[in-house]
Amino acid sequence: MRTGLCFLKSVSLGFAIAAWLAAGSFAAEPSSDVTAWLRDHIGEGEGQIAQVVLQRARELYLRKVKEGVVNNPCYFGMDATRPHDLGDGRSGARFYVICEADRSFRAISARHGSGRDLRGVVDFLNGKECAKNFGNAMDSYLTTGGAYVTGETKTSFKGYYRTPLNQDAALIRSFVQFDGEGETANARERAIGGHPALVLKKICLRKDPRSPYANGNGYVPFGNLEEYSNGRSDGCTSWSPSDARQIIPLLKDNPTTLYIYPESRDIEAVAQAAANHQSPSRTGLYWNAFCLKQIGAPKFWPKEILEPILARYHRDPELPARSPPVCKP
Repeated sequence: MRTGLCFLKSVSLGFAIAAWLAAGSFAAEPSSDVTAWLRDHIGEGEGQIAQVVLQRARELYLRKVKEGVVNNPCYFGMDATRPHDLGDGRSGARFYVICEADRSFRAISARHGSGRDLRGVVDFLNGKECAKNFGNAMDSYLTTGGAYVTGETKTSFKGYYRTPLNQDAALIRSFVQFDGEGETANARERAIGGHPALVLKKICLRKDPRSPYANGNGYVPFGNLEEYSNGRSDGCTSWSPSDARQIIPLLKDNPTTLYIYPESRDIEAVAQAAANHQSPSRTGLYWNAFCLKQIGAPKFWPKEILEPILARYHRDPELPARSPPVCKP
């Protein structure tokens, strides 16, 4: 099941997006040089963006604008080396919305891929705080760094849940498909994209033949609504519901670019530096210092290595998949 990359208050983000839209539906032609106002946001502190992440995000955006692929005044970046779960219900700001036309910069939270622990086979599980494992294999639930362009938005029914007012409500969740290139080229095949961090847990099937979402036997899924803004994803870029309500409309019929750091070359270089007991910063490399201390060294799992392992694991005898049980009265 897919579950879904400091919180930004929706009011502030709403004002920012209104300004972006007022700037026009065309992409500004930013200079290839980072202007002074944007340089002020470069750094490794909370709410800042690392130099290499901004540089690559801008280069991708400028290239796609020149190619005529995107025409959105804003572009995205994400630094998956930064910590996510800061404790006390706080999330780290590591997803960046940059609109150079009106000098707008926002940093919000986003989740990283959870990975998996295939007990007795291979363990590439990530914790909530910092990501150690990255990769582009099918069914790995790992984040893949690199270049993406946002695609179409799909909306689907996930099931019903009970609201705090003891009323039934339908979870209709939007999903923005990402298309990649190079190591991210299988993003569509992996169903990688952006969506709100909402999911239904403990699902059962309830008889409701009048529902427009009922199956052939008149049943609909029913579960408990869970927001996992402080959790992990299946490799997708999931945002808090309030942020998603602002970001997703910005992308309707108006694609833009997303650059996620790190790529495999960065991961391998930092891992090599760690093996040689070298500080990445002293060798011209970047990794968030706090998370590097937490994980020791990162690891990239290429699909050519991990997918055969996953295929063998899935061939092993397992209990047959079960449909959700019927809800108790």
